[in-house]
Amino acid sequence: MLLTNLKIYTMEGEAVKRGFIHIKDKKIAAVGPMDASLPNDADTHDMSGLCACPGFVDSHCHLGMWEDSLGFEGDDGNEDTDPATPQLRAIDAVNPLDRGFSEALSGGVTTVITGPGSANPIGGQLAAIKTHGRVIDKMILRAPAAVKFALGENPKGVYNAKSQTPTTRMATAAIIRENLYKAQRYLADMERAHEDSELDEPEFDMKCESLVPLLKREIQAHFHAHRADDIFTALRIAREFSLDAVIVHATDAAIIARELSEMGARVMLGPVMAGRSKPELKNLSLDAAAKLTEAGVEFSIITDHPETPIDYLRLCAIMYVKAGLSRDEALYAITAAPARICGLYDRVGSLAAGKDADIVITEGEPMDFDAKVKYVFSDGALVWEAPTGGLHK
Repeated sequence: MLLTNLKIYTMEGEAVKRGFIHIKDKKIAAVGPMDASLPNDADTHDMSGLCACPGFVDSHCHLGMWEDSLGFEGDDGNEDTDPATPQLRAIDAVNPLDRGFSEALSGGVTTVITGPGSANPIGGQLAAIKTHGRVIDKMILRAPAAVKFALGENPKGVYNAKSQTPTTRMATAAIIRENLYKAQRYLADMERAHEDSELDEPEFDMKCESLVPLLKREIQAHFHAHRADDIFTALRIAREFSLDAVIVHATDAAIIARELSEMGARVMLGPVMAGRSKPELKNLSLDAAAKLTEAGVEFSIITDHPETPIDYLRLCAIMYVKAGLSRDEALYAITAAPARICGLYDRVGSLAAGKDADIVITEGEPMDFDAKVKYVFSDGALVWEAPTGGLHK
């Protein structure tokens, strides 16, 4: 397929004012200006007047974990019977047939990081998946992509109601450390046994096995943290165990942007389209993204679906534009930035030869409020079009 006469935001340099995208074998074969040599045997579609950008990436949500219009029956996000559950896998809970997936595509979101909620200090394994598909095993980009940790009011509130540990921030951090220390010893014993045939391997421990890739920096640690002190606790634990850590939510980011920059922190910011429903959200502000940009902090913008509906990711970015973030920076924060932060940039996040053909076509500039998502491609297939799209006439 050949899409022509588009304004193209490749996210790898200046926008191509009038260009083409060549799709072949689920990948982008070429991107460039219209004066380049074009293939003459492709199924060509004239997209005059439209804009193209990479499929949007939501780097933190719970898509498919809390199903649409259901109560307990569709609630698979928190196993709040044990405060440390690193062995739980998102792919065993996600329902790709949930309506949220089709809504994600309607909003241009083609890739997400989804997984457990924040009831437990250690919640489980997050997965990077495409939003188009019916079988989760065929939708996976990376699983596990990270282990979910949570600090602050959520684990405190859940276990205080049960009269169980943790009921304080100290206990939450201690549970995380205890399990990481156990996994460190488990890994050391395993390595010694491999080096010395006279030594036995440690008894199998599924929790430790799940944390070993984290300690080897093969996957990331995603820390749910809103308040400044919780953010600094997350970064402290990450330093202690040399974790590849990312801060999720970072509601206080606007007031500690300089410190986050000095510490080299990376942030998944949001959700911004939500109320201040608990004390640690009191500093929620629209200028957080602009202040992080000014401080040089790498960040992405998230929905935390279902907290904010997944198809509102583009609108979340636009909300930050209202408070000083540039349109280019906002688009970057829902395309290239989340892909880079999550280690997925070799596949998604920009439009370049060799990458997955995940493309959003908009009528109007993508970061304009009144722009309309017209077509969405995932792995080269047209997976959503507006009712007036016309590509399938």
